Amino acid sequence: MNLYERVFNDIDKNGDGKISAAELHQCVKAIGWEVPLVEVEMAVVEGLDRDGDGVLGLEDLISLVEDVEDDDKMNDLKEAFKMYEMEGCGIITPLSLKKMLARLGESSWSLQDCKLMIAHFDLNGDGVLDFDEFRLMML
Repeated sequence: MNLYERVFNDIDKNGDGKISAAELHQCVKAIGWEVPLVEVEMAVVEGLDRDGDGVLGLEDLISLVEDVEDDDKMNDLKEAFKMYEMEGCGIITPLSLKKMLARLGESSWSLQDCKLMIAHFDLNGDGVLDFDEFRLMML
């Protein structure tokens, strides 16, 4: 199973082979973003869902990731990654995530909360996020 399929299957909680707006909303909440469900629904219908069936398939996810790889967006993601990784070792650790969230005014996050967030997107199970995992998290 490739990286995209693993991420897709993680988001597709009911295993029906499609990502609903509600499932995408849960994913967005899991990474700490407070986006109303209505906005996620609009994003799915008005741009992310390329075949018009109202849900996201694997192809839609792949297209979304590839769109993010556009140069400007990729540079923005790289800059954001550098802010979170702080330790200069090319990974985001639970501690560096906690420090950055505190800088952003999110001081209520515990180290355990940060470990859980990282675990949700840590595809290789090493307890940290590399850039590719971070990029998928930031979708």
